[in-house]
Amino acid sequence: MKQSFRAGLLALVAVAALSGPGLFAPSAFAQDKGGDKPAAEKSGSDLPAFPGEKSVKQTTVLAGKTLTYTATVGAMPVRDEKGKKIAEVVYTAYTLDGPRDPKRPITFAFNGGPGAASVYLNFALGPKRVQFGAEGDSPSDFSKLDDNPASWLDFTDLVFIDPVGTGFSRSLIPEDEAKKRFFGVKQDIDYLSRIVFDYLVKSDRLAAPKYLVGESYGGFRGPRLAYTLQTDLGVAVKGVVLVSPLLTSAGRVSQEISPLPAMWTLPSIAAAKLEREGKLTPEAIKAVEDYTRGEYMVDLMKGADPAALDRLTAKVSAMTGLDPTYVRRAGGRLETQSFLREAFRDKGRLGSRYDSNVTSLDPFPFAPEQEVNDPILDAIIAPTTSAIVDFTTRVVGWKPEARYEALSYKVNGQWDRGRGADTESVTDLRKIVSVDPKLKVLIVHGYNDLSCPFFASRLIVDAMPATAQGRVTLSNYAGGHMFYSRPDSGAAFRKDVMALYGAK
Repeated sequence: MKQSFRAGLLALVAVAALSGPGLFAPSAFAQDKGGDKPAAEKSGSDLPAFPGEKSVKQTTVLAGKTLTYTATVGAMPVRDEKGKKIAEVVYTAYTLDGPRDPKRPITFAFNGGPGAASVYLNFALGPKRVQFGAEGDSPSDFSKLDDNPASWLDFTDLVFIDPVGTGFSRSLIPEDEAKKRFFGVKQDIDYLSRIVFDYLVKSDRLAAPKYLVGESYGGFRGPRLAYTLQTDLGVAVKGVVLVSPLLTSAGRVSQEISPLPAMWTLPSIAAAKLEREGKLTPEAIKAVEDYTRGEYMVDLMKGADPAALDRLTAKVSAMTGLDPTYVRRAGGRLETQSFLREAFRDKGRLGSRYDSNVTSLDPFPFAPEQEVNDPILDAIIAPTTSAIVDFTTRVVGWKPEARYEALSYKVNGQWDRGRGADTESVTDLRKIVSVDPKLKVLIVHGYNDLSCPFFASRLIVDAMPATAQGRVTLSNYAGGHMFYSRPDSGAAFRKDVMALYGAK
């Protein structure tokens, strides 16, 4: 995959190389007993101290009802084996006001990267939203927060977690040590699961129904977090929602030998063409899926067979709208970045790997390879960062002396990359539904997402044991990686999640 990190920060394809030794046991963490005492004083760090937790009362109109809630921003400590505070993890929580219902759920949300703050899910599920991620959006548009009609706040309290190095969350130890302790698959799960546990204790919510939601690499985190909470920390979750995840990787599988990389990609490319033609329906996608796991896979495995290549060229060209010469030259295997230039070359534009129907001007149309960042990634930084920082500092009043990292290239670049079990979460997905026969999992995708294609999850769900059927489900919507930025898809997503929670 020829793509810089800037063009693929949110893409979970990076998990193909994730690994790392776990340095923490659960006992290595403890709640901060120092109240609002500044973090820098207790840790020995020279960084300016974070302020104490701040809250503000808010209202929103959701499903025709006015809800009153409290928005809270604060930081929780991460401690080493000797009790020294080595990091601070910032959270944003929304809790419904009124008498406490012990049966009211609480949901913890994580975005991906690795290196992404939770701002994107915050504006997808939280009580307020800002527009981003759609064709024609301008980064310089006013970042106005509006009531979010797709929010989950009416049926669950929400806690958005920013891992170390993202948002305002920070390490308090030297960079080389922080890399070893935080930036790897197992380390990430060890300290974040304890953050969830500590928040539940801090807020007296251990007895509440608990849910996890993760987007992209956060979706990869989801099953691992749930299993660690279940088996190490004694915290059972009722449900897990995985948004645009890639639960396993074909990144190390040769595209010349294995059909999987091409099979994962083709349905999303075909879906984008169907959407442009106004023909995107479940029935049309079913036909694409059937071809992909049938004739397409068989012909791919026949290699240079002329008859197979003729069939591939004709069928794939018709399904995708691509020039037959290009398809034949690619052997019917469509590489993502090459496709995104080819699909809109006649218009001088580039498609996004996060939603191939969202485009931007290609400033270097004659360059042999793409010379600029992904159209969506470039456009979402300004509106989301401005909106969340303004909300945190002005509305809530939590004002740290720090930069906000919506997408941290540094974290992603330092991530411990390895092999083996750390490249997939399917094993833990199977384990969590085995441990708890009542736990339910909802996996959701946008059809046009080429960073974490929906067909990869389709193959995984279809191969789950029969005992998991009905408890692990897949839903797809119009749009891409951030399909929820589209009102209709956000509404459909909310409806499916309400069913998972048993909400009315």
